[in-house]
Amino acid sequence: MMTTTQIIATDVVLAAGPVFGSVGISGLALASGLLLFLGVRGSDRMKLDRDKAGGWGIAFGTLAVAAGELWGDVVRGISEVPTSVIQGSGLGSIGLGGVALALSILTFFPKWKKTLWPALLGISAGVIYGQAGGIWAIGVGLVLKFAHILGAM
Repeated sequence: MMTTTQIIATDVVLAAGPVFGSVGISGLALASGLLLFLGVRGSDRMKLDRDKAGGWGIAFGTLAVAAGELWGDVVRGISEVPTSVIQGSGLGSIGLGGVALALSILTFFPKWKKTLWPALLGISAGVIYGQAGGIWAIGVGLVLKFAHILGAM
């Protein structure tokens, strides 16, 4: 059974005008995941700072959820850890919008020494943004629109 995000992603990517031909949403998830992985590992061609690592993490998380199957399972598993820590902190009913806000702050504001942490927190944020709705869904819509332009099917 397809989720609302997968249905929207499928509708978006079936529209006309692909730049890269038939890439597929899974192909874009693979490409963004590879770029994120290579950047975190320290590729000389893909240099990441905290903000870029967080941004690529959000893009990968969003595309992976939209792709579903194994992609979605992996990123949902990654996002469960920080989400459960934030929601289970004993600070009351935070809600998914509050979790999205907390993940965004943790991704972009601390001075991380390693880009792995903002990348993982960004992946988590990308997953939660789609679930939280509201203003957070704007980023999901932008990533999926970009996927449409690139030609995911």
